[in-house]
Amino acid sequence: MPRKESTGGKTIRVTLVQSPIGYTKDQKATVKALGLRRLHQTVEHKDNPALRGMIRKIIHLIQVEE
Repeated sequence: MPRKESTGGKTIRVTLVQSPIGYTKDQKATVKALGLRRLHQTVEHKDNPALRGMIRKIIHLIQVEE
């Protein structure tokens, strides 16, 4: 039986504040995987451990709001 999604989960807003040019390929790929394409673009994601790991990897390029 599938688990029920909770609709009241936390969301995290991620904003790209520094260009990933000049950083490693895996950091550029992480920025792209988060859905960030241009500077000062903001996206919202549901909070989960995988997202937290991605944020930790590129924390120097983004701004995070809970």
